[in-house]
Amino acid sequence: MPKYTPYPKVELSDRQWPNREITAPPIWCSVDLRDGNQALAVPMGVSQKLEMFELLVQIGFKEIEVGFPSASQIDFDFVRKLIEDDLVPDDVYLQVLTQARTDLIGRTFESIKGAKNVVLHMYNSTSALQRKITFNMSRDEIKNIAVRGTEFVREQLSTVPETNLRYQYSPESFSDTELDFALEVCEAVMDVWQPTPEDKMILNLPATVEWFTPNVHADQIEWFSRTVKNRDSVIISLHTHNDRGTGVAATELGLLAGGERVEGTLFGNGERTGNVDIVTVALNMFSLGIDPGLKLKDVPFLRAKYEKLTGMKVHERHPYAGDLVFTAFSGSHQDAIKKGMDRRQEVDSDDRDTPWEVPYLSIDPRDIGRTYEAIIRINSQSGKGGVAYVLSREFGIEVPKAMQPELGRAVNDRADELGNEMKMNEIYHLFTTEFVERIEPLRLKEFRMRTAEAAHSQIDCSARIRYEGKDLEIEGSGNGPISAFVHGLVEHGLPKFKIVNFAEQALGSGEDADAVAFVQIEAADGTTRWGVGIDSDITMAGLFAVTAAFNRAMANVKPTSIAEAVAETATRESPG
Repeated sequence: MPKYTPYPKVELSDRQWPNREITAPPIWCSVDLRDGNQALAVPMGVSQKLEMFELLVQIGFKEIEVGFPSASQIDFDFVRKLIEDDLVPDDVYLQVLTQARTDLIGRTFESIKGAKNVVLHMYNSTSALQRKITFNMSRDEIKNIAVRGTEFVREQLSTVPETNLRYQYSPESFSDTELDFALEVCEAVMDVWQPTPEDKMILNLPATVEWFTPNVHADQIEWFSRTVKNRDSVIISLHTHNDRGTGVAATELGLLAGGERVEGTLFGNGERTGNVDIVTVALNMFSLGIDPGLKLKDVPFLRAKYEKLTGMKVHERHPYAGDLVFTAFSGSHQDAIKKGMDRRQEVDSDDRDTPWEVPYLSIDPRDIGRTYEAIIRINSQSGKGGVAYVLSREFGIEVPKAMQPELGRAVNDRADELGNEMKMNEIYHLFTTEFVERIEPLRLKEFRMRTAEAAHSQIDCSARIRYEGKDLEIEGSGNGPISAFVHGLVEHGLPKFKIVNFAEQALGSGEDADAVAFVQIEAADGTTRWGVGIDSDITMAGLFAVTAAFNRAMANVKPTSIAEAVAETATRESPG
């Protein structure tokens, strides 16, 4: 395709960044109030910018680009308000942006009078494309703009004697500037500024447009970092955009390549496809056991504030902050997550130092203010593990593993009928109506038992049941109340079945806690079904589980009529 051509590679045969690891956070600089704000359809007013500034300070940013005071009266007024109302903490640097023009630089210095700490950020475009199309200037002419601008900044220092000022220069469009020329311009600026290891300047190398893959960006940064003179006197700053959707990757590789500082925005707001998302970069570090140096323990709060102030919306699939990033719809994913959660709870659920080992989840959602309740949501693609997880975490019901496939099928069938996702209360409602509240054709109305006189291990029972709309008294014996009840049902002519699985649990704690019983029966035709009983008495819970399972198993079997049952019983018990 002649219209689009590959970007040239960087000649760096001995590149070192692929073998490095990120072990510490960079210097973070938020540009939400400038780069981010200028990209909003409706830019923030002063009151909104003040609220955003307070949020950024609360998160822990020590460098915040607050505006372009020479280009906007709102920005100028905002900077003045921060300074005059003493709203800037002593350890926070206000960063202000200016083009390399003397009138704009002068206006910028007016805006920062009285400030304690300032990063003065000056830029001019250096790329071949900008030189050719925008400015129609030679390399030397572009370099001279940067040099003259820096000289004027130095001259203006005397107007702010009370300010600790750090100088930052950006060869704008560094990403598509020839590397040798970007280096030439930056070193010419350094010659004017004369930074030292004790008083460094910042060289910001922006990927103003993301033209290529992240590895090429890393090569550019490493080449520059290794080649620039007096490297110990400068801070290499990264400022990536997201035109190719790889802004985070480019930043991470740029840090491996020598970057020490990152400029970006919350959730990646910015021109076109946005700036790099600092929240994602920081939490990626956190997921590797690195303290990112930012307070991100309540991402839902941060997201809500961001959406309120910018009018932007965080996508459902946005890393860490999106509504769906800690959910799983796939049955196999749900099952793996449930097992990981259960195992962690068994080991030590409250120990934050216990290594995080839960499949499909890179971090513990609680660490960033998310909750386990949102991890698994159910639709027709969901599996048994996810349904069991919801009932366990939300309602305290520990469904036996053997029952989970049957429960999962019931929920999936219902989700198919609905054609959408099932909410947690809908799952619980289906569970109770399908497995607990099954009272037709058989209903237990009263149960009495006593120990058999002939054998203390035997239990005799009598019960009043309602079967096919008729009341019937039954009696039975067995080695326990459930066994006695089942024998009584079968002996009085109801369809034959047997218990093949039984489990029970307490629902909650304390003397008033209900009991939950799970019973699986097998009918004469081989049909197996589960039933669940819930009652304050564990014996009654088990009996109710038997009747629920019986009713589910007999749903597709023509039940024995009550007249036939009574007649058969009378014939069997007649002395003739």
